[in-house]
Amino acid sequence: MLRLNPLTIVIRAIVLLITIPVHEAAHAWTADKLGDPTARYRGRLTLNPMAHFDLMGSIAMIFTGIGWAKPVPINPMNFEDRKKGMAISAAAGPLSNLALATISLIISKILMFVGFITGFGTVVSTLYTVFSTMTTINISLAIFNLMPFPPFDGSRIFNYFLSDRLYFKIMEYEQQIFMAVFLLLMLGVFDTPLNLLANAVLFVLNKLTFFVEIILNMILNIIL
Repeated sequence: MLRLNPLTIVIRAIVLLITIPVHEAAHAWTADKLGDPTARYRGRLTLNPMAHFDLMGSIAMIFTGIGWAKPVPINPMNFEDRKKGMAISAAAGPLSNLALATISLIISKILMFVGFITGFGTVVSTLYTVFSTMTTINISLAIFNLMPFPPFDGSRIFNYFLSDRLYFKIMEYEQQIFMAVFLLLMLGVFDTPLNLLANAVLFVLNKLTFFVEIILNMILNIIL
């Protein structure tokens, strides 16, 4: 049986309350801007966690670090270009995760600097754990959702490049494909490639936020 210490459970719950609403609201906002107000009319264009809450997905997030919410309702008939509209609105979710991961990484670096200067007290250490967890979970969710299999966001992006005939054929078997992929996930088949991708994304984000270290080193030189 999987055991987590209470602090890990609390931190993942905090991350859940922030990450999932941002991801789902990004889908809703993008679809609305592209001409489909369905999600807005159904109250999904909000950062209120309860509007997106899914019990099993929340439990999975807390105990495994990967979870899901209620799917955002999107009516492709409202888009000028149905497949393009679906692809762009689908991409908004993982992109929001990468944005959150970048912001969290920057804050983590700042907290590491504060801890180095003042000592890693309980508050600084806890905040650092929260934002470092926010970073890794958002990277994992972005990669997880970009898998090119239904019903993940990546399938909507991938399907943009398929013919309409093949696209709708795949959609006919969406549930069966999901069950097969879910089984493979549970068996750990995707663990190695997903971890490699997560490490690669973290490496890239770390390089892109190099300016944080430069600024903090300048501050450190002034202080010392």
